[in-house]
Amino acid sequence: MAGYSYLRPRKSVTLTALLGFLVVYSLLPLAWMFFSITKTQSELLSSFGLWFSGPFALVDNLQQVITHDDGIFVRWFLNTIVYVVVGAGGATLLATAAGYGLAKYRFRGRGAVFATILGAIAVPGTALAVPTFLLFSQVGLTNTMWAIILPSLVSPFGLYLMWVFSAEAVPTEILEAARVDGSGEWRTFFTISLRLLAPGIVTVALFAIVATWNNYFLPLIMLNDPDLYPLTLGLYQWLADASGIGAQPVFNLVITGSFLTIVPIVIAFLLLQRYWQSGLSAGGVKA
Repeated sequence: MAGYSYLRPRKSVTLTALLGFLVVYSLLPLAWMFFSITKTQSELLSSFGLWFSGPFALVDNLQQVITHDDGIFVRWFLNTIVYVVVGAGGATLLATAAGYGLAKYRFRGRGAVFATILGAIAVPGTALAVPTFLLFSQVGLTNTMWAIILPSLVSPFGLYLMWVFSAEAVPTEILEAARVDGSGEWRTFFTISLRLLAPGIVTVALFAIVATWNNYFLPLIMLNDPDLYPLTLGLYQWLADASGIGAQPVFNLVITGSFLTIVPIVIAFLLLQRYWQSGLSAGGVKA
């Protein structure tokens, strides 16, 4: 248009270099893992880490991971699935219901609940691990799956996200119209509100899934039965067993097992990416 000049955004060399460094810093460990899972134990320790070396041992490493120690890796994988489905799934459901209720209903003490949630977000999970262990030991829940599942059900950050998202994503007019038509609160929640909350639910679910899948410290202090270990603790046990005096090193199996551990999370992010992005951006623009 006449009278107007298009100004291109100025490029910052420093910012570009910093972002490039962060990209390399983030991808370098993944590249090292990609090359390492193709090597034998001897080649892993004697070759350059960022390139192939020796015979291509990926298939053999995968077979050894599945069969090593009577196939306990499969048991650890199934345990992790249980912890994620029950723990992260339950946390998502509770956060959704509680966040929706706090956003759409007015009741006495609502401000105190909000302050409590913000305070809970500020407390790191590791600070609560030991008190939780002492509490569970009194009721006999240590060294059981419930010792991992029950703490995973509590997600103050997820509740806060659903509270904020519900306030914008579910118009009050729709709820009032449903009440006029005779729909009960639970029916309205499950048939109408959940569909509108889908992007936020996926966002909270991804956070809960990643937190539960990568949970290490809580299982470390709660469990002593290897048959109950999640993948994180099981791989650490392999690493510890391979580092002792006279132990047989199985670092190639630890690295291959780590690769298998991150594959489901990557798949989940790729499949749910579009819902996750829309959930993060919802409410950012006013009509």
